[in-house]
Amino acid sequence: MVDATQVTDPCCRHGEGPVWDPGTDRLLWVDMLAGDVLTTAPGTEQVARHHVDTVAAVVRPRAAGGYLVAVERGFVLTDDQFRTVRRLPDLWTDPDLRMNEGGCDPAGRFYCGSMAYDSRPGAGALYRLDADLVARRVLADVTISNGLAWSADGSLAYYVDTPTQRVDVFDYDPENAVLTDRRPFVRIDPSDGAPDGLTLDAEGGVWVALWGGAEVRRYAPDGALDVRIPLPARQVTACTFGGPGLRDLYITTSRLGLADPEPAAGALFRASPGVAGLPVVPFRY
Repeated sequence: MVDATQVTDPCCRHGEGPVWDPGTDRLLWVDMLAGDVLTTAPGTEQVARHHVDTVAAVVRPRAAGGYLVAVERGFVLTDDQFRTVRRLPDLWTDPDLRMNEGGCDPAGRFYCGSMAYDSRPGAGALYRLDADLVARRVLADVTISNGLAWSADGSLAYYVDTPTQRVDVFDYDPENAVLTDRRPFVRIDPSDGAPDGLTLDAEGGVWVALWGGAEVRRYAPDGALDVRIPLPARQVTACTFGGPGLRDLYITTSRLGLADPEPAAGALFRASPGVAGLPVVPFRY
């Protein structure tokens, strides 16, 4: 077991999508359904909140400066202060759908998946946004498109569609951006929670947040469970490495829909698992 320390107060209703920005040495994450991006720097207890849209699903630094934010029906480009500088065309008109989670491949293409607000089966999809700012659907019949991350060499992509109770792995062609040979990497027993966000470490380990499971798990490259991080909040949503040497694991949680109060739900946590993470790849625009 690895212990986690609470970093912030329960500042989010639905905290999600943490990412370390090496350009500013700070952590970014979202209060998704509030439409806000949050930031904090290590060693401080200050959290800055930036309203972006009705939904802020996931945020990534841009290579040219500023940020890319997935919003309810597509994407916006912002400056360093999260002021919108360009809104890309909506990808759909259905008000029952929203973006949910994503990340950049080793070449800086941004992948982001969608879901229905009522989580109806097969309503979501996975999209790829290229440097030409055109979004292309690459995977259909998704229910809750969630964690997505690549191995250090870019040859494998790990992906979660939460209701499957699996982390799947694809072979990935980084040059041509092609996902092939989808197969199960690990299966999560429903009694242990449901797989949500994920990240990889520098040794190829896959760290998975368990919604309803009150923990983060590390699975070795062969799929063996070898580390568990318990949290004082059931709805653990996502995790990422950051801080000096990328040796801190930051973990987001949610109090969305909780009938019973949990004092720590919605707070940000940090653990020191003894392994470094992989640097974030910025969106190449």
